[in-house]
Amino acid sequence: YLFLTGRLKEQINRGGEKISPLEVDEALLDHPAVAQAVTFAMPHPKLGEEVAAAVVAAGGSPVDERELRRFLAQSLAAFKVPRRILVLDELPKGATGKLQRIGLAERLGLAPSGDN
Repeated sequence: YLFLTGRLKEQINRGGEKISPLEVDEALLDHPAVAQAVTFAMPHPKLGEEVAAAVVAAGGSPVDERELRRFLAQSLAAFKVPRRILVLDELPKGATGKLQRIGLAERLGLAPSGDN
């Protein structure tokens, strides 16, 4: 059986591999130092899209990008582990207060303007 979760347009297509950002979000939230997480696509010159994530630390805990990637590698396939993990004070939200994955790479400076 194949189960797709989340919105289809939010799926990340990394060189033909389809990745659900919700699956990566859930794995990130399993880490005790992560309070909030959002996974999104950023442009990649050969693969088309690459996995990226932004997190907010839990209670001021220090969050190390390499440690998070090692943690995720224990529960996710290697191609699903984000290549970039940004630690932010708060996650950017749209006018309605909801997280908006589409266009997030551009807003965080990980993509050239208009390249999503």
